[in-house]
Amino acid sequence: MPLQTHGEQKFQSCGLLSGAVEWEALRIEHRQVESGSQGCVTPQCTEFVHVLSGATRVKRTGDGQTQEGIARPGTSWLVPAGTHETLVELDGQAEILVVYLPGTLLEHSALADYELNPDRIQLAYAGGFSDPVLSSLGAGLRGLLGRETQPTDRILADGIRITLAAHLIGNYTVDRWRPSTRSPSLDPKRLQRVLDLIEARLAEDISLADLASEACLSPFHFARLFQEATGLSPHRYLTGRRIRAAQNMLLSTRNSLTGIALDAGFGSQANFTRAFRKATGATPSQFRESSLR
Repeated sequence: MPLQTHGEQKFQSCGLLSGAVEWEALRIEHRQVESGSQGCVTPQCTEFVHVLSGATRVKRTGDGQTQEGIARPGTSWLVPAGTHETLVELDGQAEILVVYLPGTLLEHSALADYELNPDRIQLAYAGGFSDPVLSSLGAGLRGLLGRETQPTDRILADGIRITLAAHLIGNYTVDRWRPSTRSPSLDPKRLQRVLDLIEARLAEDISLADLASEACLSPFHFARLFQEATGLSPHRYLTGRRIRAAQNMLLSTRNSLTGIALDAGFGSQANFTRAFRKATGATPSQFRESSLR
């Protein structure tokens, strides 16, 4: 039975970017969320959000529990099925991956096989946490969007879904998860200035010194604090943004590969092809051709 998802009700002013894919027990949406209040719902399925780019302060209330934090790249947010949200407010923009899972996450029979009582598994209303495992799983799910469906996609999606569900059960139940008491090491306003600079100069050469100067920090300290804040080094974050910009251009324009390489800031088609294949497993030409089939 398909999941009863709520994306259109909650993210009313936030359009889909590279679309959505859905199977019986999993739906994935790629969205751009905007500043302002979002819709409040009581979801019938579990909502997992992973932030891909951008930064925004989040204030939300679910089942009477109020949370405030920064949604920055690499952070995740969890809304268990049945949570009664009464407030969701953002003060900035972010590119997010929204994953919907069944309320019980895994079938009762599967939980019983591992001696887990489904009646005692209650996920936490958790938010603003960075987890390398979740980042890796999010990247795998993101790769299923914006391209032609392949026969093996369901096998891949099922494997990632089960791994994601097991990781959430093992780490983010109400008796396991505790919100971090440590303040963000890189001030959100400085981080946002750096992210805005990257977006504005994506096609140009941007040095570590340029980014550090925007944050009013030395390159050494900036690199360390940026990785703590986003889960990625400045170079990996910049490359990731260029890859995503190039993917959008490959899908939405007929520009030459050389032109796209320059517009996305890779300097040459050879550098572009090498970085694109490393990040996606396909060349730019293969990616474009698969979208036209």
